[in-house]
Amino acid sequence: MTKTRLEAFSDGVIAIIITIMVLELKVPHDTSWHALYQLWPVFLSYLVSFVNLGIYWGNHHHLIHTIKEVRGGILWANLHLLFWLSLMPFATAWMGENHFEKNTVIVYALLANLCGIAYYVLLTIIRKCNPGNAALLDVLRKQSRKGILSVMLYTAAIGAAFLHTALSGVLIILVAIMWLIPDRNIEKNVNKD
Repeated sequence: MTKTRLEAFSDGVIAIIITIMVLELKVPHDTSWHALYQLWPVFLSYLVSFVNLGIYWGNHHHLIHTIKEVRGGILWANLHLLFWLSLMPFATAWMGENHFEKNTVIVYALLANLCGIAYYVLLTIIRKCNPGNAALLDVLRKQSRKGILSVMLYTAAIGAAFLHTALSGVLIILVAIMWLIPDRNIEKNVNKD
């Protein structure tokens, strides 16, 4: 499999995940502003998940450009990431429909953590498949440190949800901000080769 095929497949899966999430936004049967206002938890959970999926998509795009060839380990690590991302519509809908109740936020934070772990695994596998490129390995090491910090913050978000769900939400959004801009150094180092 070529890296373009892997990227196209991943792009398609992420696009489907986002489409499934938007289908969960149900139109109110009332035309009042109050009826629309009642949807704020559903819309907020959708917004957070949409941004998170967009961040994964952008960073995944930059990461896949580091690959010279697709090996079996990369393929399986990528599928592992897509599996956890594909559960995002369920956790998003459950959390929004239940107005950020504690258990729903715990599950969302746990899923965010599993997505973060899967991305870290993908980074690790790609790094192992590129042993001769010192500049690229340095960039991937920096990404891995950010990945470890993300997992730590997501783990803290799980615990924080037991105290107050808003605290958990702040930690999840903090991780999103940390990854918002993909590391352009990846592509710069790839283009040097």
